[in-house]
Amino acid sequence: RAAELVSQKRVTLEELFAQVGEGELTELNVILKADVQGSLEAIEDALNKIKVGDVRVRVLHKAAGAITENDVSLAQASGAVVIGFNVRPDPKARELAEKESVDIGTYQIIYKLAEDVEAALKGMLKPEFEERVLGRAVVRQTFKVPKIGLIAGSYVEEGTITRGAKVRLLRDGVVLADSQISSLKRFKDDAREVQQGYECGIGIDNFQDIKEGDVMEAYEVREIART
Repeated sequence: RAAELVSQKRVTLEELFAQVGEGELTELNVILKADVQGSLEAIEDALNKIKVGDVRVRVLHKAAGAITENDVSLAQASGAVVIGFNVRPDPKARELAEKESVDIGTYQIIYKLAEDVEAALKGMLKPEFEERVLGRAVVRQTFKVPKIGLIAGSYVEEGTITRGAKVRLLRDGVVLADSQISSLKRFKDDAREVQQGYECGIGIDNFQDIKEGDVMEAYEVREIART
């Protein structure tokens, strides 16, 4: 019975329409994380203006910084969704969210964030794409290579880093760049992919401000069937 109650609290944007239609949902609880305080205030203001019928958005918790395990735990306990603006979940937060079926939505444009939340409340949100993290690598040093530019000497701590993949550069969980892996090397040789536990050199398109300790998060976006 306790497990059923916990399960009933879980909310994802895709499930909202059914709950609104059945009169089960009067508030959408949100855990809000963003890169800076100014973003938090602007997003909360936008969310507070959304009302569909008798359903409103309520921000339970907001803070600047990466999405953490504590954010996911709070969302799971309160039946909330986690929304991040220019930030990403750390690996432990992502793992817990998958385990507990907590929805995490990440955005880089405020109006798109508000638009998706309002569309979900109206029952119009139909996900067409899903994102899958391929791998994460931590930058250990940087060096310049003639005709290529800045290369990040990195250690792959999770999954696989693939040349040509989409990639985010994270610093303390905040997204600094969303680009593509243009160069991938093992020692001096070009590599198609580098797996967990190995070192590599990573170059990304149109971004040179890479520092030791930054995280490269490679990902892919796949089209999924409409439901």
